[in-house]
Amino acid sequence: MKTIKLIITGIFISALSFGLMAQNPPDPPDGHGSDQDQEPGGNAPLSGGVYILLGLGLAYGGKRVYDLNRKQQL
Repeated sequence: MKTIKLIITGIFISALSFGLMAQNPPDPPDGHGSDQDQEPGGNAPLSGGVYILLGLGLAYGGKRVYDLNRKQQL
């Protein structure tokens, strides 16, 4: 019974996601400065945030490895 519910839920979510992707994006709001649609994102700088996330991920991974090695030595 549980697997049937999971299968039905998966089919429902898949069908819903395909329907949502088929829609066109909305028109830009009035007064955004251009007569044409603009690409998403603009000129936002991403490099600083990416480096911070990479550094935090490396620190977290290093702590996990250190804790596992310490636990195996005990």
